[in-house]
Amino acid sequence: MTYFEGFVAAVPEANKDAYRKHAAEAAPIFQEFGVKRHVEAWDSDVAEGKVTDFRKAVDAKPDEKIVFAWFEYPSRQARDAANEKMMADPRMENMGEAMPFDGKRMIFGGFDAIVEEGSERGNYTDGFVVPVPEGKTDAYQQLAAKMAKVFRQNGATRVVEALSDDVPKGKVTDFYRAVKAEDGEKVVFSFIEWPDKATRDEAWQKIMADESLKPEGDLPFSGPRMFWGGFEPIFDTAKAELANA
Repeated sequence: MTYFEGFVAAVPEANKDAYRKHAAEAAPIFQEFGVKRHVEAWDSDVAEGKVTDFRKAVDAKPDEKIVFAWFEYPSRQARDAANEKMMADPRMENMGEAMPFDGKRMIFGGFDAIVEEGSERGNYTDGFVVPVPEGKTDAYQQLAAKMAKVFRQNGATRVVEALSDDVPKGKVTDFYRAVKAEDGEKVVFSFIEWPDKATRDEAWQKIMADESLKPEGDLPFSGPRMFWGGFEPIFDTAKAELANA
């Protein structure tokens, strides 16, 4: 399955165009290093949570929006090789000095796919971050695989669930802090791609109203500490390649 480098960042709303331009300029370099797909998705329907949420995860300020982003690699080895090249390339230092957001508050890490349904790209994305006890990862995978088929039946083009594999602890923010992770817990970076927001909204209404999908027994993750939101892709190398073909 695919290996993912997942990112969440807070970007000043006024810097949206500058951020998109920054991503577009960096993408060819990332592809040169081995990134197979690079997606940047902008805050569209991100709610404030009582315990955790995307904004708390990166200490977002009132004038900032959330970006949910990822790189795709064929394997952990390909991702590690790419990161080594990034660390050694002087172009990356130049890009770091010109970032239109606070990189110190960005969270990132490597995640190994445990569920991957569908291959078509979407025009709207639901992003999730979930804490899962290590002893319940198999049960979580089974539940996620079941729900992935439900999402696909309701119009989703792709469903991905990826388990933390190389996620560092940060000085300011990180994925563990974002979900208030407890000892022995892993973090899941997950997303659902949809053709558009209307399809996504209709699908969620049907799924939430379906009594047969209501969970029974204890869930294999902490629901109160899971957070999610809707995002509009503002940059996607897969679409850029299709447009230039």
